[in-house]
Amino acid sequence: MKSKLTIIKIGGNVINDEGALSRFLVDFSKVEGKKILLHGGGKIATEVSNKLGVVTQMHEGRRITSAEDLDVVVQIYAGLINKNIVAKLQQEGCNAIGLTGADGNSVLAVKRPVKEVDYGFVGDVVAVNSKSIVALLENEMIPVFCAITHNKEGQLLNTNADTIAAELAIGMSELYETELMYCFEKNGVLMDVEDDNSVIPIINAEKYQELKNDHIIHEGMLPKMENCFAALQKNVSKVIIGNANALQDKSIPYTTLTL
Repeated sequence: MKSKLTIIKIGGNVINDEGALSRFLVDFSKVEGKKILLHGGGKIATEVSNKLGVVTQMHEGRRITSAEDLDVVVQIYAGLINKNIVAKLQQEGCNAIGLTGADGNSVLAVKRPVKEVDYGFVGDVVAVNSKSIVALLENEMIPVFCAITHNKEGQLLNTNADTIAAELAIGMSELYETELMYCFEKNGVLMDVEDDNSVIPIINAEKYQELKNDHIIHEGMLPKMENCFAALQKNVSKVIIGNANALQDKSIPYTTLTL
């Protein structure tokens, strides 16, 4: 029987709130068994870019990463945010280790091809090196990945954190019973984005198409949902979208995705 592995991706709005992040990390430290944490941090990177005079370009909610912007993103994601998270987890007794996809060749990507839009130094994940990650997990370390990958040709790439989380879950599912959780400030997928109590408790593939056609799920939630169903289709045992506080507070509702 496979042992359980929990992979949790924490949303940017929680990372931007020092109090919310600290509460989440305390709760994360109490999650039993093997676990991996994945984070982004786009808003902080954008603030620093603005201070440095580096123009941040976006297209349909996705960051266009120039060479100058990549320098900032790597410094903020892999440096400031990642190491602060690792230090706080160590404070809670978690033997965390901060990583990019380049460390241990753990997450390999290719530069996104130019079609209608040139996204610059943005990567699309092509492989997860489960062997390197297993070595950490089996030695009771807790990997904390930021949203930076590499192409094994010396180039770091800015990569969507939701996608990395899903690809990590898929890659590790051959060895572990893998559960994927997307934690952010909302109580799951909502019927009404203005009403935190309008949580949709269960969404299967058919219900997802219905919600998408009715424009109840749109914009930023769409790629997250696509990642969820891609993970379920490739042997990830469970996918949850919910509030970061729901890790330990079982009274908070959340959304479970099924096929």
